[in-house]
Amino acid sequence: MTHITSMLKSYPKDLGGIDRQKLAECIAACFECAQTCTACEDACLSEKMVADLTRCIRTNADCADICTTTGRVLSRHAGYDANITRAILLACEVACKACANECEQHAGMHEHCRICAEACRRCETACREVAATLG
Repeated sequence: MTHITSMLKSYPKDLGGIDRQKLAECIAACFECAQTCTACEDACLSEKMVADLTRCIRTNADCADICTTTGRVLSRHAGYDANITRAILLACEVACKACANECEQHAGMHEHCRICAEACRRCETACREVAATLG
């Protein structure tokens, strides 16, 4: 996360009242969650009972895409629009919650789903915390 923090510190303009540490943690959580969801999706596709994991696979794919987009949006500050940021954080929080709920249903049988659920919960919390700092 040092590069994320370094980039936020090096930004030439004021970021407003946003907590830089929470922002850095959220960006990192988004990208980590996207990677974890992508890997979980791939692992689900490799399971013998793949047909039973269709919803999990879809939820993983959606969550990964939304997390990637959220991390990218949070990394841009020029022309910042708090309404867009709030909306994308809410979308990411909702996607992470849905993915975590789905993966938790399979966590007893599939370690990759347990790991994915943890990453989703972390990202869900990080998005909620950053959104709360936006006012």
